[in-house]
Amino acid sequence: MKTLYLVRHAKSSWEEPGIPDSERNLTTKGIVKTGKIVGFLRQRNTSVGILVSSPARRALETARILADGLGYPVSGIRTERRIYDGSYDRILDIIYGTPNDLSSLMIVGHNPTLTNLANLFLHPGIENMPTSCVIALSFNVDAWEEIPAAEAIREFIVFPKMLK
Repeated sequence: MKTLYLVRHAKSSWEEPGIPDSERNLTTKGIVKTGKIVGFLRQRNTSVGILVSSPARRALETARILADGLGYPVSGIRTERRIYDGSYDRILDIIYGTPNDLSSLMIVGHNPTLTNLANLFLHPGIENMPTSCVIALSFNVDAWEEIPAAEAIREFIVFPKMLK
């Protein structure tokens, strides 16, 4: 069994005009809401085999909050440029290339790419992943590259507005 967690980065700031998109910081509200998501994931005993993030500051900051809250070593977060500036098929390459001895993978990235990727597996699909949203999908396979032939099991979709 393989479990894939797709995470959209937390709410980021647009208040600093002139800074590059990749350098935008999280807002305080985004940090707090991601903390709520961490609480939900901890209640579900979520375990992450490998955490891969876009190198954009807002995604990497989100990944660090998740890692810290889930007991994953922050120093073990892997960054992949393909998540920031690629299409979902480039993220599929990351998924299929995950070592098969790992049973779970968490990817922290951006919209619309993550929504499009999620909709490859979700039937019916979703319209949009809000900020700090996590979609958990499991696949009854032994190897990550076998996912295209497997039916995705929707474990959960959670975002901050769903949590009190």
